[in-house]
Amino acid sequence: MRFSNIIATVVSLALSAAPVLAQDAPAQQPPGGGFGSILPMMILMFVIIYFLMIRPEQKKQKQRLEMLKNIKKGDKILTASGMIGTVGNIKDNTVMVKIAENTVVEFTKSAITTVITDEKAVEKAEEKKK
Repeated sequence: MRFSNIIATVVSLALSAAPVLAQDAPAQQPPGGGFGSILPMMILMFVIIYFLMIRPEQKKQKQRLEMLKNIKKGDKILTASGMIGTVGNIKDNTVMVKIAENTVVEFTKSAITTVITDEKAVEKAEEKKK
């Protein structure tokens, strides 16, 4: 019997406190709390992403296109497949590359990753290839 009295007391206290707790809670959200408060954060995030990711990638792409446009006969190049050779003939989108004696291979310009200007870099790349 004693346990049931304790439960009855707790239930009656909870029911009597319910109206008081309900009055403390705000009835509605303040005006302007919806999409208007999220919009500045979204703009800020886009600006951060632009300066940290998009802009540097655009610069790299622009430098790469400039490099491909300035390739000339006699340049040493490194292809995406790892072949090192010398540019022989240049067409619109393709380049004839001499990779060994009496061996000329035709590559698209997009396969060229680097124009090698330093002889030491050529030697290192050839050592890695072997």
